[in-house]
Amino acid sequence: MNKMLTSVIALGAGMAAYNYASNNNMMSGRKMRKLGKKMTRALF
Repeated sequence: MNKMLTSVIALGAGMAAYNYASNNNMMSGRKMRKLGKKMTRALF
């Protein structure tokens, strides 16, 4: 239960950072997609 809660919080923070970065165009789309894949793999 606790581990799931932690991963949900991490996912929320990750999505916020992802949206922030994409809005500011800090990273290229290709890099963002790779990062997203890594995050989902780490969680599931």
